[in-house]
Amino acid sequence: MERPVIGIFGAGKVGTALARLLVASGHRVLIAGSPRQTALDLVVGVVAPGAEVATPDALVDAADVVIVAVPFGKAATVPWPRFDGKIVVDAMNYWPPIDGNLPDIDADPRSTSEINAARNPGARLVKSLNHLGYHEMEDDSMPPGSSLRRALAVVGDDADARAVVARIIDAIGFDPVDGGALAHGVELEPGHPIFGRELSCAELGALLTPAQPAAA
Repeated sequence: MERPVIGIFGAGKVGTALARLLVASGHRVLIAGSPRQTALDLVVGVVAPGAEVATPDALVDAADVVIVAVPFGKAATVPWPRFDGKIVVDAMNYWPPIDGNLPDIDADPRSTSEINAARNPGARLVKSLNHLGYHEMEDDSMPPGSSLRRALAVVGDDADARAVVARIIDAIGFDPVDGGALAHGVELEPGHPIFGRELSCAELGALLTPAQPAAA
């Protein structure tokens, strides 16, 4: 999977920023938006040229890796039952100013990615790409070896899936850091020290348990 096909659920600012980076790094990218979005082909053609608009079913069929980048409150609209065996990147954040307060989530002791993983235990879910802003994705992308290259965490219970996502992160201009089990994804959520901070591999690794630079 040197250049896996990437499918993105979410044609908002995060999804389209990721699409631009992924297309630029040589990946085939498919993107699916909300059924309420009109003229999506035109919008994607302007803001993410090279990405292909697809139906949810066509996206899942074609993609090697699926990135979920919809608002957290809309997570249930994504076709989780179709993700059996797929590497799925949870790039969402529970954000009450956007999602409202969700009592079931507030009362759940699990990380939000563990909650999403339970939607389909057959999916190979990885938490990543959520702890930087969409406006930073292209600005902070740098070539390998750059001294100021920003680090991004990769957590999940499937080590092979983490390795695939780590290679994608390296390809789009960031240093991946392997943060181990999916439960550690709580450290990437809003309100925790990693969220929104520009960190090196060593700095990010020090905030993850366990943490080690991922082989890119």
